[in-house]
Amino acid sequence: MTQQGPQIKVDIDPKEVEGTYSNLAFCHLSPSEFILDFARLMPGPPQAKVHARIILTPQAAKAVSRLLEENVRRYEKQHGEIHLPGGGSSNPIGFAAGAAESPEENRP
Repeated sequence: MTQQGPQIKVDIDPKEVEGTYSNLAFCHLSPSEFILDFARLMPGPPQAKVHARIILTPQAAKAVSRLLEENVRRYEKQHGEIHLPGGGSSNPIGFAAGAAESPEENRP
């Protein structure tokens, strides 16, 4: 994917370089934003903790979607097809296309 327009210099803080691991994600929608919660589900009790929340405009969400689609194609071309658990069926655990309950709704 080629970028058009002026080049943007991007800095990253040393604490962010390591990244945040996530094996579970939720998407919440409103008329003006997409809220992506990235969580971690560990063995043991079936409770996940959100470690990152990203809020995007609809335009930015669509751009991220296209960016991910292009990079999944590149990955699969280089490394082979990515297989989803359950043959791609709706799986309550893992990354899902639909919305889910807000973590705030699950708090006591």
